[in-house]
Amino acid sequence: MKFFEDIRVGDVAMTGSHTFKAEEIKSFARRYDPQLFHLDEDAAARSHFGALCASGWHTAAAWMRVMIDQQRELQDDMIARGEKIPMRGPALGLRDLKWLRPVYVGETITYTSVVTELRVSNSRPGFGLLTILTTGVNQDGAAVISFYSTTFNERRSAS
Repeated sequence: MKFFEDIRVGDVAMTGSHTFKAEEIKSFARRYDPQLFHLDEDAAARSHFGALCASGWHTAAAWMRVMIDQQRELQDDMIARGEKIPMRGPALGLRDLKWLRPVYVGETITYTSVVTELRVSNSRPGFGLLTILTTGVNQDGAAVISFYSTTFNERRSAS
């Protein structure tokens, strides 16, 4: 966690990894994306995917989970050192969300974010707007998801 002034365009952060298991894929699909190729191995084998695969929404939700876990760990470290934690959020949304290839059972997706844009907020001058490009790659290095997100990030001058 950094204050807005300490962030630079081009900064890269490895957010974390998630391994997709069959029961988790099915559970997510039952609740949020009940298409047969996410729910049933036999139906998935007959689909254009050829095997059970995770919902694209599941790959995005897994990023959210590992990102929040990473932020909490960074905050805990900062608290232990007696440092002030900059406020972050809310997010303004995602754009250019792309599901680039299926995520199959057993694949581990590693999410990385790179800062692409920084600007001071006009509506909330104590904050800057941080835009990142997040990508998720599988264990073979093949990209499976990408998107841009923009989030408020506290400025040091505001504290």
